[in-house]
Amino acid sequence: MGGVPNRLPEQCDVAIVGAGAAGLATAIFARRGLSPPSVVLLDGARTPGAKILVSGGNRCNVTNAEVTERDFRGGPPWIVRRILRAFPASETVRFFESIGVRLHQEEGGKLFPTTNRSRDVLAALLGATRDAGATLLGASRVTAIEPAASRFRLETPNGRLVAGRVVLATGGLSLPKSGSDGAGLGFARRLGHTVVPATPALVPLELAGEPGALHAALSGVALPAELSLWVDGALANRLAGPLLWTHFGISGPVVLDMSRHLLRARLDGHTADLRASFCPGESFDALEARWRRLVSEQPTATVNTALSALVPASMATALLGRLDLDAATRLSHLSREARRRLVHALIDWPLRVTGSRGYDHAEATAGGVPLTEIDPSSMASRACEGLYLVGEMLDVDGRLGGFNFQWAWSSAFVAGRALAAHDGC
Repeated sequence: MGGVPNRLPEQCDVAIVGAGAAGLATAIFARRGLSPPSVVLLDGARTPGAKILVSGGNRCNVTNAEVTERDFRGGPPWIVRRILRAFPASETVRFFESIGVRLHQEEGGKLFPTTNRSRDVLAALLGATRDAGATLLGASRVTAIEPAASRFRLETPNGRLVAGRVVLATGGLSLPKSGSDGAGLGFARRLGHTVVPATPALVPLELAGEPGALHAALSGVALPAELSLWVDGALANRLAGPLLWTHFGISGPVVLDMSRHLLRARLDGHTADLRASFCPGESFDALEARWRRLVSEQPTATVNTALSALVPASMATALLGRLDLDAATRLSHLSREARRRLVHALIDWPLRVTGSRGYDHAEATAGGVPLTEIDPSSMASRACEGLYLVGEMLDVDGRLGGFNFQWAWSSAFVAGRALAAHDGC
């Protein structure tokens, strides 16, 4: 995957700003029509696709075996559903097979390339773009887009391009080193759109570094957990999955999926607090009854031994230290008050979230152009004729597991099909 050419033509039918997942796919689908438009993709990077390369631990979680509107947040579910159904996950699998990338399924329905190499996904998309006859121009960052007499003028360091239609596919704000720096959202505003304020999504969370904080002693320790989000004193969301303690706070799938809900609530001015259960699915009464049985069955066992059967041993030690309980205390000598404090800590531990790791570590962006401002049958703007928006530009973000990539493929297909069918191409 070497560099791409940067000779700028004077005009084209369709200019796509951003050559990430959604931009490349839009170009491919637009060129697959019976009378395809001329398509030029413009990207600031010399070799586009950096976000694809780093996704999924450099393996690229292309999609999920089962994708519905319930896997997404942001825009109205009925609009998300309509766009997803136009190009479902099964079509994504067939599309990638058609360009030489076979997928295999892993836990949670995640679909990865059989080679487990994200560079193979990017190489296939770049090859399919070239084979479709679209022109990909690297090192051609768009600095301005101006409507002009039913067309658009796009300014780049390499000159000006006049296009009949423009697709904004620059992504949101996540992983800015890959080129997603929010420039596309600025273009959308100037072309008449509103923008839902953005926050990082699928991002690790930072915890207060108070004395005795669990994460300070447990960096690298993972365990199943259930997170509860309380907004203005009421339970707003509950998610379960693996949690990873880190030197700065918490990460892992359940944390990444919960992050957008907490950060969005705080951005909207609400008080949002996070609490964890380290015994997912257990109630206070059920867990206390379990401990009472242990006292009867293993009276000489130590508290530390019993607790280490429920959570990792290092966490048992840290938790007892934080609760000021002697790890060597025999269960038969554990007071009722101490037992109840321990049970409460196991199922309702407060996580003092001070913030997130930010866009540099976020896998997605929550926020963007509202879905109500586009036509879901074409991804065309309702605010600016001739403008289209796809992928992470829009106020849609999926949970962990390949869902954000599926949104990119589905929205790209809808836009590409509309562009291919446009009269006068």
